[in-house]
Amino acid sequence: MEHITVTEGTPARRAAVAGLAVVGFFALVFIGMVLAIYAARFVPKAANGLSSAAVYLGSIFTPAQDATLEPVQTTVPFDNGLVATTTATTSVAAATTTATTAATPVAHPATVAGTPTTIVVPTGGTAPAALYGLSDLTVDITAVGYLTSNDTSTFVASTVVPDGKRGAVKFTVRNAGTNSTGNWTFDAKLPTTGSDYTYHSNSQKSLLPGDRIDFVLGFDHADDGDQTVTVTVDPNNRVNESNERNDESDAHIKVED
Repeated sequence: MEHITVTEGTPARRAAVAGLAVVGFFALVFIGMVLAIYAARFVPKAANGLSSAAVYLGSIFTPAQDATLEPVQTTVPFDNGLVATTTATTSVAAATTTATTAATPVAHPATVAGTPTTIVVPTGGTAPAALYGLSDLTVDITAVGYLTSNDTSTFVASTVVPDGKRGAVKFTVRNAGTNSTGNWTFDAKLPTTGSDYTYHSNSQKSLLPGDRIDFVLGFDHADDGDQTVTVTVDPNNRVNESNERNDESDAHIKVED
């Protein structure tokens, strides 16, 4: 028959093992407390820093048409006894027209059939062309730089963003097509601390052919080092365009630490 011998540890050995277990337990508790304190202090601070990041947007709209008028005179014959003077003023940009006409009797025999009429008509600018075909939104980043305050008018063009300044990008959106765009949006992928942040714009006004908008977009918490800014118009392809290959533009920018 096989005999199994069980050897019991000495009381001193058992006490030592128990002591080590207690020490290990308290060590784990202490490490857990340290980690909890670190998380309580650092993580909310980082989260608050990201949540406080702000985007500053400014824009200038430039219509394709010039409303400046340069009148010329045109003679039109009349076969009655009146000399009519007509003044017509057309605002090309606003697409409104006003006209006034005054008639003055002229004594015979000074007035004969074919008495001329003086008409003032606008020739400045280009009359709005009939819309046809498709629109074509294009975007071009024209400069990168930084803002010296939270006002986009303080934009400074520079390939380097000094430490503590707000990064910024200047870009132009234009309708290069032959029809109106309807409302549209754009996205801007900005290099912010931690991860790239994508700014989704509100709905923008419809652009007629040749219209353009110049934007300045500033952002807080620019990430250090060599970065890339990307702007995309109509990111969801909701505008029916003749060319979808010119809807994105990117530029490099360096942020000092």
